[in-house]
Amino acid sequence: MSDHVAFPDWRTLVHYTEPGPQPTLLRDEPDLRVLIAGLEPGGRIPPHRGPLGVYHFLEGTGLMTVDDEEHAVSAGMTVIAPAGATRAISPNTRLAFLAVRIGAEGHR
Repeated sequence: MSDHVAFPDWRTLVHYTEPGPQPTLLRDEPDLRVLIAGLEPGGRIPPHRGPLGVYHFLEGTGLMTVDDEEHAVSAGMTVIAPAGATRAISPNTRLAFLAVRIGAEGHR
């Protein structure tokens, strides 16, 4: 079995939901979780602490908060949340993102 997997088109994997995301897991291991998720306007990911997280926004616009710093996000932007930081996401439009969480806290 190969250790890598190719995903030709993220659009076939994302599910846009409200009030919170229903992520599609691309990789789920004890110290690594890779997912793709979508949010509709009015939905959100409430503030929560987590392990090191990398969020790459694929579509739409919104607001991502890391600790007390707010970032206006849009397609093409990447945000890195340090381990232990509080993070939250609120969409302004339909919003899709790829998230990579590294560390034991990222596994459920």
